[in-house]
Amino acid sequence: MGANYREADSGRSKPEFIAKMGDCLKELSETDYWLELMAAEEIIPPDRLAPLIKETRELIAIFTTIIKKARNQ
Repeated sequence: MGANYREADSGRSKPEFIAKMGDCLKELSETDYWLELMAAEEIIPPDRLAPLIKETRELIAIFTTIIKKARNQ
């Protein structure tokens, strides 16, 4: 996600920025899935993953808002 964000930040156009931010959102969604799976299977204790899951979901909300605002400008 970090590399995609860096690419978005240096995007040459608004559509490119939005597309790269969409890539970030996909990566965050995938991360959320894997963290959920690891917690459900207790590969890592769920209480240790809870803060990471919370932060991932907060980032999903932030990136969703950024994309929506960029599309409406």
